[in-house]
Amino acid sequence: MILKVFKEKSIKKRINNMLSERVVTSNNLVAKSFGVLINLDEFDELALFESIAKEAGVQPNNFKIITFSEQKKDDLGVFDNCYSSADFSRNGQVKNAELQGFLDTDFDVLISYYTEDILELKLLTVASRAKFKIGVLQSDERLNDLIIKTELKEFGVFKTELFKYLRILNKIK
Repeated sequence: MILKVFKEKSIKKRINNMLSERVVTSNNLVAKSFGVLINLDEFDELALFESIAKEAGVQPNNFKIITFSEQKKDDLGVFDNCYSSADFSRNGQVKNAELQGFLDTDFDVLISYYTEDILELKLLTVASRAKFKIGVLQSDERLNDLIIKTELKEFGVFKTELFKYLRILNKIK
């Protein structure tokens, strides 16, 4: 119990530090790489994001999906890139090399598709080196550069709005 509280406080402190140090740069370059962060407990239709990347002209080798779940990994069997709170140390450091590799990738666009207030998901969003971060409405609006206010089940609306704003910002053609 005490360790869980310590872990939560450490992660919150790390998130706040990273957000205060973040420098947002704007550019009009076309997005060539997409990263997607999904809470598997809320949404599990990963193929829909693959269709977004394909429509945006992103090559498959420049597209990566990472899923997070609070369930045990054994119960999820099918998803290779699924991580849980066990992949984070007590002080909020990522223990999994593959997950750290995702965070270190300089994606042109990161889509954070979750609404639940889970510290590890917030930490992944903040720690990502993505140049432009997009998300659905969350409790902390500082996490993303663009917020599309939709319900997770309204994926069609999210996709329409996403493409509308990516075109306005010259991220896609």
